[in-house]
Amino acid sequence: MTGPRLLILACGALTRELAAIVKLNRLTGVTIESLPASLHNRPNRIPGAVRKRLERACATADGDDGRPAYDRILVGYADCGTGGDLDRVCAEFGATRLPGVHCYEFFAGVERFADLSEAEPGTLYLTDYLARHFDRNMWAGLGLDDHPELRDSYFGNYRRVVLLSQSDDPAQRALVAERAERAARRLGLPLEIVHTGYDGLAGPVSEAAVGLPTRSAGRASRRPAGALVDA
Repeated sequence: MTGPRLLILACGALTRELAAIVKLNRLTGVTIESLPASLHNRPNRIPGAVRKRLERACATADGDDGRPAYDRILVGYADCGTGGDLDRVCAEFGATRLPGVHCYEFFAGVERFADLSEAEPGTLYLTDYLARHFDRNMWAGLGLDDHPELRDSYFGNYRRVVLLSQSDDPAQRALVAERAERAARRLGLPLEIVHTGYDGLAGPVSEAAVGLPTRSAGRASRRPAGALVDA
């Protein structure tokens, strides 16, 4: 009999970071699947997309013993603007989700995020992923490539951009910072960079992975963004 198996069903904006955490902790028995990051522009669609994949996960047996394919499921979202609907989906399937209201909160940590929000409520937060893909997921995703005159309709209430930087790799940090600076210039806003690392995300993953075996080297099973899920 194989050991415990964990499915992490995550926002595409977190897949890279989650894979890094799984690899760093040398966990086995972990599968990471991702939903399209573009769902963040339509948060009302997140619960339905998660439900569809959880139905498949819970209906899939592994081998002849009829055992469910996964013993545990971690949903790699915070509430993310779903107004509690995502929590209800998770409860229905016995899954847990990442803590907090937004992913920015668990990256920054509750106290630091509260301080940042109190210092300037009109803050647009970027993660490494959102900075790298700002043009595609946010600018074009909101139709601003065709209608740039609508920029202030979407972003007019923001007063600054804060990059919550995760990577410790110097080359990646430089690349992400450059992309964030370009995004801030496009929005006409000042940029502040706050390095957070992976700690806020690693905690929930470690908790979900308690009892999973480890290995000396290897990687988690990882499927491409949007795999097995209809956008």
